[in-house]
Amino acid sequence: MTREVRGVAAAPGIAVGSVKWLAAAPVTSPDDAPGSDAEAEIARAETAFETVAGRYSAQALDATGPAADILFMTSALAADPALLDQVRVEIRGGTPTAHAVTRAVTHFGEQLTALGGLMAERASDLRDVGQRVVAELLGVDPPGIPDSATPFVLAAHDLAPADTASLDPERVIGLLTVAGGPTSHTAILAKALGIPAVVAAPEAVTIAEGTEIVLDGTSGVIELEPTTARREEVLALRARQAAAPTGPGRTSDGHAVPLLANVGSAADARLAVELGAEGVGLFRTEFLFLDRKSAPTVAEQTERYAEIFRIMGDRPVIVRTLDAGSDKPLPYLALPDEENPALGVRGLRLSSFDEGTLLDQLTAVQAAVKETGAPVKVMAPMVATVEEAAYFAARARAAGLSTPGIMIEIPAAALRSEYLGAEVEFFSIGTNDLSQYLFGADRMSSAVAALHDPWQPALAATIATAVTGAAKQGVKVGVCGESASNPEFACVLVGLGVETLSMAPRSIAGVRAKLAEVNRAQCEAAAAAVVSARTAEDALRAARAALGADT
Repeated sequence: MTREVRGVAAAPGIAVGSVKWLAAAPVTSPDDAPGSDAEAEIARAETAFETVAGRYSAQALDATGPAADILFMTSALAADPALLDQVRVEIRGGTPTAHAVTRAVTHFGEQLTALGGLMAERASDLRDVGQRVVAELLGVDPPGIPDSATPFVLAAHDLAPADTASLDPERVIGLLTVAGGPTSHTAILAKALGIPAVVAAPEAVTIAEGTEIVLDGTSGVIELEPTTARREEVLALRARQAAAPTGPGRTSDGHAVPLLANVGSAADARLAVELGAEGVGLFRTEFLFLDRKSAPTVAEQTERYAEIFRIMGDRPVIVRTLDAGSDKPLPYLALPDEENPALGVRGLRLSSFDEGTLLDQLTAVQAAVKETGAPVKVMAPMVATVEEAAYFAARARAAGLSTPGIMIEIPAAALRSEYLGAEVEFFSIGTNDLSQYLFGADRMSSAVAALHDPWQPALAATIATAVTGAAKQGVKVGVCGESASNPEFACVLVGLGVETLSMAPRSIAGVRAKLAEVNRAQCEAAAAAVVSARTAEDALRAARAALGADT
């Protein structure tokens, strides 16, 4: 019988191939010989940090979408003055230069981990910065993706942004990590690249280099040494998926399910059009605000928004207002220091400190709408109460944007959706944060990654509550969280009454193909089965039975 290893589904799809492990990082020691001139060693370390930061920036300029955003943020980590100050202290104290970098990175990494929430994800990125600086100092190759003449499944303890962003989907056909979570950078970038991924699989450490596996990024199951028949079955399934239907999303009995894209740049928008997206369900606007010393002007914002609206043509676009704070700090806003930023001032809550940023953004969106004639709606993130929903709706309408909506990311909003629905025109459920707050589980902690499995029945039950409340006000509900990219769970969402699904552009084809295989009654049966299931595993099994899945 084929042995299985279980992890958490992170990016949908299935792959079969041999495992290759990520090359090991260089190791430093306090027993290494220190340099004779501390100031010269400090200068050498500064140069190494500058070099690594520059490489991240260069990668970011060549990347698009979430990869570019993540790489720019990592470049900023490599240029952090506090990190360099700690390295200087270590070197002047007699620590060998490369080991001084290791110690400084460990010090700040522990602080980030202790903060929890999205800040903990930065600890992994910081470790990658440290490893690359150490490699630069030692004159060795940094940890990286192995060479192979044939496609393979890449395995690692965790993957850094620089590694994931440079993946070639023709060479790397699957990703497997021991740590991480389903909303980590690895998962986000894997979806953007269309590479199946499983994360938070601690037993993966037992898989030897070269072992052939079947990796199911939809269920989180890894099958070791599959039979020839199983291998052929998987290859046949991949062939069917490659021949997926085109056109609008709909079930086999004709129920329309518009399939939209999550975008964060003009390049993302072009890819969305190329891959058949019916619109944009989540336009992340953070790319204009991060990694700068002052806020973008209204004119600058108008120009950038109009560019994306033109690319999308007459397709609908939903703009999410600035979702900064927490792991996405804005240096030019005097935000308070917080022990738990994920529960603090972020999203719409920024308006309590700087309403002008929100008002300028709404003005710019409306100006871009007038310039292009695009069908645009706006929504606010991190809304918890009726008062917050009413506040945003009033500001949006005052700016001339007549179709305001809100994100449902906080359980309180889901529970009171009937009342919040009286204030706005639509809801978009962000299942990433909704899971985090529903289960009290850090999105970036691999230790609790199983609680971010979309098959957890409580998540479906909470979505059902939000949809039921919205229906009483005639409010339409979409989902723009990562769970929408899971083809089988997408069917469950349709069965729960969700009307539109938004996802990474490369996930659209798989979802479209799965919807075309099932009818609406099957979706509703799968949804009912998930809501009434005892466990996530039971929910997946019951949904697959209702949907007639063959894998």
